[in-house]
Amino acid sequence: MSRLVLFNKPYGVLCQFSDSRSPTPRPTLSDFIDLPGVYPAGRLDLDSEGLLLLTDDGRLQARISDPRFKTAKTYLVQIEGDPEETALDQLRRGVSLKDGPTRPAEVERIADPELWPRDPPVRFRKTVPDTWISLTIREGRNRQVRRMTAAIGHPTLRLVRWRIGDWSLDGIEPGQWRLA
Repeated sequence: MSRLVLFNKPYGVLCQFSDSRSPTPRPTLSDFIDLPGVYPAGRLDLDSEGLLLLTDDGRLQARISDPRFKTAKTYLVQIEGDPEETALDQLRRGVSLKDGPTRPAEVERIADPELWPRDPPVRFRKTVPDTWISLTIREGRNRQVRRMTAAIGHPTLRLVRWRIGDWSLDGIEPGQWRLA
């Protein structure tokens, strides 16, 4: 029977079990998860938070992370500024990045979500508003969501992956995990 771990990755944690190459050790998955034989199905950047799936089943890992299977990944994204609907429409149609056009995304404005505080907190500027959006993509290029929001002129301030396929972060606190 394969195992599937749902982990709420905190900001600043590497999506690997060791950090032997760094002169200054950084937090890794081994600081939170003590289950032998499970590996991440996909990645989250050091400065991103939220749902990370780990499994001991290679086929499941490939099904979750391989773009050919088009697994939906939903992010709660705090962006700089207050985008016009035309900017959000660009995301809905797909935007051009240096490595080619993205697939169309599902995007909607959302109210500020009730999330845990981030450490360190997101930079606050009185003169620049921020907006939260829900963004669902079905591919997973390197730093894709951040590059997409930057391409429409609204850089990402905070990025929390909330859902992958049918699995959600509901009820899992930062640094905590549970078996699915």
